[in-house]
Amino acid sequence: MTNITLFSQIISKIDRQTFSRLVKEYKTDQYQKGISSWSHLVSMLFCQFSKSNSLRDISNGLRSATGNLNHLWMKSAPSKSGLSYQNCHRDYHLFQAFYYQLLSHLMQQGRFKQNTFKIKSKIYLLDSSTISLCLSLFDWAKYKTTKGAIKLHTLLNYDGHLPSYIHISNGKVADNIAAASMPIQGRSVVVADRFYQDFSLLYNWDSIGAFFVVRSKSNLQYTSIKENELPDNRHQHILIDEVIELEGNITAKKYPKRLRRIAVYDAKEDRVIELLTNNFIWTANTISELYKARWQIEIFFKEIKQLLKIKSFLGTSENAVMIQVWTVMITILMLKYLRKIAQYHWNLSNLVSFLRLNLFVKIDLHRWLDAPFEQDVGNTLIIQGTLF
Repeated sequence: MTNITLFSQIISKIDRQTFSRLVKEYKTDQYQKGISSWSHLVSMLFCQFSKSNSLRDISNGLRSATGNLNHLWMKSAPSKSGLSYQNCHRDYHLFQAFYYQLLSHLMQQGRFKQNTFKIKSKIYLLDSSTISLCLSLFDWAKYKTTKGAIKLHTLLNYDGHLPSYIHISNGKVADNIAAASMPIQGRSVVVADRFYQDFSLLYNWDSIGAFFVVRSKSNLQYTSIKENELPDNRHQHILIDEVIELEGNITAKKYPKRLRRIAVYDAKEDRVIELLTNNFIWTANTISELYKARWQIEIFFKEIKQLLKIKSFLGTSENAVMIQVWTVMITILMLKYLRKIAQYHWNLSNLVSFLRLNLFVKIDLHRWLDAPFEQDVGNTLIIQGTLF
């Protein structure tokens, strides 16, 4: 049995040198005499792993692990007031940059490579999720007259189902407007819902050599140029595969090139879905399967909202909200990494629940991930198998 808690072993997976370099770059520890950037990060990660409901819960939870704080490279547990001050004043860009550094490192290792499509292009799923806030407390998060909100405009990498880019705005910003700032790469594929049927946006993606698969709105005006032949004995859900040109002077100027329109029957919902793409080579079934994969971004939003603390916030300032959002992203990245390296086939919700109950249990992390129900003979170990 190891003498280090599960939480300490998880934190040890973080590259402290990379984090220290970012601390120097953003100068977040300059003139600081209170909670260091590292202690701040560990505290906010503890909030997510334990799903603490308040700053007091974070402080008391870490204080209860006094003998194990040295394994977290912390001198002492932070106070409630100290955490509140740092959430308000420490530059949230530190946590944002650290998420992207961690993601890049794991992607380079090939940890999340899982493209099941027979295409070489990188696949990105684009959507947004709204988180409601009380306007009287979060007066900077404009949305409606009596309601506040923030939007997470997310570009999800199909490999690993993790965000490659997130733009956080107030609730008023339209999806297509936020999408204009997304760093879309040439030869990549962007899959999106009908809210992104902005032909100026789509033409910009086309001009850089990117492909898109976007659901069409019902009021689309077009002229059919050519109807492609459909296979006789397979893919019966494909109803139409045709080449079109857009009608209307304004619309045609926004996207002057031809498009491909594919109508797909969704038997589960008993409806017809019309898709637009600028790719004329892939089969119609591949296009429909790409759009079907878009459901993964809905699952991602569901995961972070149900399993982590992102629907309620520990501070009301914009900076505090941003820090909490980015520590949520770091946490989900670490959780999916742990699930990836485990031999046991974890359901993410079960992994989160088990970790939450065993954060301060002293057992080897990798052994626990591989065999969570194995009894450690001769030692005291919490066994949660009967809970599920």
